[in-house]
Amino acid sequence: MAAQDQKRDFKKRARFWAEKLEVNMVWLGVRPMHNKWASCSTNGHLNFNTELLELDRNLWDYVIVHELLHFFVPNHGKLWKSLMRVHLGNYEKMEARLSKYV
Repeated sequence: MAAQDQKRDFKKRARFWAEKLEVNMVWLGVRPMHNKWASCSTNGHLNFNTELLELDRNLWDYVIVHELLHFFVPNHGKLWKSLMRVHLGNYEKMEARLSKYV
């Protein structure tokens, strides 16, 4: 699949999750990032690492949901973990798979 198609599909998936989680996403970018998979700001801006485009789509969901939940919970505490589990089930497996790519 061409890079532009992957990018389009990734953004479509991010918009799907934003709608599902009722997050007002103001801006969505996919760009090279050196030390992280994604970032978000309190004003609704989300950035995702272009390297994600080469990974399994289940891992896309993990990173997308991870970032979107930070609009509600700014840390990785019990509430954040509970919400991850509600939306993705055993998210720790995806987290472990993603850590292999770091």
